[in-house]
Amino acid sequence: MGQKVHPHGFRVGITQGWDSRWYADKNYALYLEEDLRIRQHIENKLKSAGVSRILIERAANKAKVFIYAAKPGIILGKRATGLDAVRNDLQRLCSTEVFVQTMEVRKVDTESVLVAQNIAAQLVKRVSFRRAMKKAITQARRAGAKGIKVMCAGRLGGAEMSRCEWYRDGRVPLHTLRANVDYGLAEAKTSYGVIGVKVWIFKGEIMPGEENQR
Repeated sequence: MGQKVHPHGFRVGITQGWDSRWYADKNYALYLEEDLRIRQHIENKLKSAGVSRILIERAANKAKVFIYAAKPGIILGKRATGLDAVRNDLQRLCSTEVFVQTMEVRKVDTESVLVAQNIAAQLVKRVSFRRAMKKAITQARRAGAKGIKVMCAGRLGGAEMSRCEWYRDGRVPLHTLRANVDYGLAEAKTSYGVIGVKVWIFKGEIMPGEENQR
């Protein structure tokens, strides 16, 4: 059996920060549930915007939600009316006042979640999984990634038996704590079953005293 550790969870508190930044004593369960609902709602409603990361900060009965997206214009809409609609939706899910801010992801090809979503979208359109994986690797390397590993698992190519295939280019040191490894997961819901796509992107090393600019 594979004993795999989540690359982000493995480095939290060492070179990576938390995606939910708040302290709660009695309200811990409430805030945790709200955070899960916020993330689920944004991921479902703003799929077309290419959301790569959702950061939530709480202080003094206020919740700030930072949405990192490849296409923030889709979220904002005309005259920022779309942002107000998102804020109103999130306000219904929360017990505290909500503020929403969008941030643009500049390097789309080196953002693991977006790369995984792109491969999954191609698999749904019946593109060859090998072609989609190799194209993603080439684009990531051109964009400045020091290493990338892509894995697809499921009924690849509509095969009767599910299997797992992966490709790697460059270095992806998963055991090195100072390594800035970005990990993303996506699912392709095809007509012959679900295909899981995992992407690891190595962006360099974070030395002591430095902060991850992710």
